[in-house]
Amino acid sequence: MPTELAKVDFTELVPEPVPFLGQAAYIQLEFFESLAKAVATAPTLPSKEGLSAAAGVALRKHHALIAELRRLGVEPDDVMAPFAPATDRFRQASAGADWYELLLGIHVTAGMLDGYFSRLAEGLPVDLGARVRAILDEEGAALVLESELRAAIGADPALADRLALWGRSRVGDTLLIARSALRASEAPDRAGQQVEPVFTELIADHTRRMDALGLTA
Repeated sequence: MPTELAKVDFTELVPEPVPFLGQAAYIQLEFFESLAKAVATAPTLPSKEGLSAAAGVALRKHHALIAELRRLGVEPDDVMAPFAPATDRFRQASAGADWYELLLGIHVTAGMLDGYFSRLAEGLPVDLGARVRAILDEEGAALVLESELRAAIGADPALADRLALWGRSRVGDTLLIARSALRASEAPDRAGQQVEPVFTELIADHTRRMDALGLTA
C-alpha cells in the first residue's frame, strides 16, 4: 500500500531546474565552509583528518551541482547569488558556541537538507533528477560527524544535554530553508500541505540521527 510520502507529486513542488540547482549548490558550498572551520578548530590531528574528508564530500557535491548548471548553459555564480544572503545567515546561526555545537549543527542541517533536496529532485526531469539524487545521496560526511560527536559525548557526558538542546534548536531554521526551495505558488497553504509528509519524514530522520548519538530530539 503506498505511503503518504509515496503519493507526493514533487513535480508540483519543485522549482525550475536552474534555481533548484543554484540553491542546492550554494548550500553545499556553505556546508564545505562550515566543515573547513571545523577542521581548522579541531582539537586533534585525527579529527582534522576525518573532517577534512567530510569537507571533501561537501565540496565534491558542490562542484557536481555547478557542473549540472553549466550543462544547462548558465553561469553558476549568477544563479547562486540570490540564495547567498539567507543561506549565509543560516550558516552563521548554525555555527554554535563551540566546536561541538558546530559539528552537531552541520550534522543536523546537512542531514536534513541533503535528504530533502534529494527527495525534491524527484520532481526534476527524469535524467537530471537521477543525477542530482546520486550527487546528494553520497555518504561519508555523516559517518565522520557521528563518530566525532559520539567520541566527544563519551569523553564528556555532560555535553549531552547542551547538545540535545542545540540540535532541537536547529530544526526550525532548517525547515525554513527547506520551505524556501518550494516553487512559488498562488496557493502556498496548499503547497505546504502537499509537502508536509516530506517534512514529517525529515523530522523522523532527524530523530533517528539524534538517537544514534544518545541525544533527545
